[in-house]
Amino acid sequence: MIYALLAVAMVLESSAPQPLPPIDREFRGVWIATVDNIDWPSKPGLSMAEQKAQMIKILDLCVANRLNAVVFQARPSADALYKSKHEPWSWFLSGEQGKAPDGNYDPLEFVVEEGHRRGLEVHVWCNPYRAVHPAQKGPVHASHLSVTDPAIVKTYGTYKWMDPGEAKVQDRSFAVFMDLVERYDIDGLHIDDYFYPYRVKDAAGNFVDFPDQPSYDAYVRRGGKLKRDDWRRNNVDRFIERVYKGIKERKKWVKFGISPFGIYRPGIPEGIKAGVDQYADLYADALKWYREGWCDYFTPQLYWPIKQTPQSYPVLLDWWVKENSSGRHLWPGNYTSRLNPKDGNWSPTELVDQIKLTRKSGPAPGNVHFSMKAFLLDWNGINGVLRGSVYRDAAVTPASPWLTASAPKAPRVTVTVQGDMWQLDMRSATSEPARFFIIRANRADGSVRTLVTSDAKVDMWDTSFAEIRVQDRAGNLSEPTTVMRPGLR
Repeated sequence: MIYALLAVAMVLESSAPQPLPPIDREFRGVWIATVDNIDWPSKPGLSMAEQKAQMIKILDLCVANRLNAVVFQARPSADALYKSKHEPWSWFLSGEQGKAPDGNYDPLEFVVEEGHRRGLEVHVWCNPYRAVHPAQKGPVHASHLSVTDPAIVKTYGTYKWMDPGEAKVQDRSFAVFMDLVERYDIDGLHIDDYFYPYRVKDAAGNFVDFPDQPSYDAYVRRGGKLKRDDWRRNNVDRFIERVYKGIKERKKWVKFGISPFGIYRPGIPEGIKAGVDQYADLYADALKWYREGWCDYFTPQLYWPIKQTPQSYPVLLDWWVKENSSGRHLWPGNYTSRLNPKDGNWSPTELVDQIKLTRKSGPAPGNVHFSMKAFLLDWNGINGVLRGSVYRDAAVTPASPWLTASAPKAPRVTVTVQGDMWQLDMRSATSEPARFFIIRANRADGSVRTLVTSDAKVDMWDTSFAEIRVQDRAGNLSEPTTVMRPGLR
């Protein structure tokens, strides 16, 4: 049967129904770890079809759990899970470093496209200094930095690390980061807590110093006056500032996220204790970066329970809130994988209560979960708990007004009718493309459904009207365009 098509604008005027309740704004992210095949792919060497199917399962589960962002690890250790101009394909992807995945597809491009279709922001997670991870069982490729320039790569414990004191290292990581920003339509670039490496001990139990004497000596010969510890911190400081400014020069809307160790220094705030002093051991002055505003969101890894006094989640959260003089987003990291019955066996209530505490911390809250495996394996039934409580309703990522505060114009919407079906055809009202279209409408039971997508055409469900907004790349929302289901006006 051939149905006649009717394509007319259905913008409501005096007969408009009551507006829907406000949209919840909250960042709900999850790390997708590729190092050691923690989350994806499940093992090296899978076919393209298997890798894509596993990623689709992950992205669909994120939507089902009402998350709205993924933080995808694209550079675990001077390698690439994308078509890099600078570094070899990752061993964790193919089982052979330097070997392109089956089908010669680009995994990052796939994640970006499929993530955006599902209304998920895609942030690329990179490690700036790790060179070789011991989980890599095969040899490094001839193009790997440890082969092409071995003098700037140091063996430290069971790992190899790029020396942050070497200008070549700083330039290499900066070039990799900017290449990702320039070539991919990502929403953020993200780094974690590995700067100078966590300290290792020798067989006698003594700490071993990181072997960067040659680069420090060269600094001194050039007239450098800083003591070695301060010089190390300055190396990292300069890189962080350079990356932030480099991103903004290229694509202002791409957010820079930093996820440092959750405790700045033992004893800060009073009563907090930790075995690691990131300022003194990792040479990471995370508080300085936070105060200077060299990031768009700050994700300290608050990986401890609420009632664990030496590292209390609420005490640390409150301290980071008070230190936010730059007014950046504070979206703490949560150790969701502690729900694993074999590794912590946290109750889902612990995680739910942490999210509730975070929501009290400011007007644009958020959390980032480590890692996706907790949801894939549904440890302690966490998926159902989240969907039935703190993530019962969908939320849209908060705006970042320092990137741009001007809201986009309401979208242009055409309704197309085919038989009993109706479809929305949505367009940005300006030349600036929409990051997402946000469709909200009642369900049959009267509850509100929120659909976020980059797709311009959407088949509507059984409802009498819909509100459609545009969200721009900085997270700003337009006013709604409201349309009625044809035949009900």
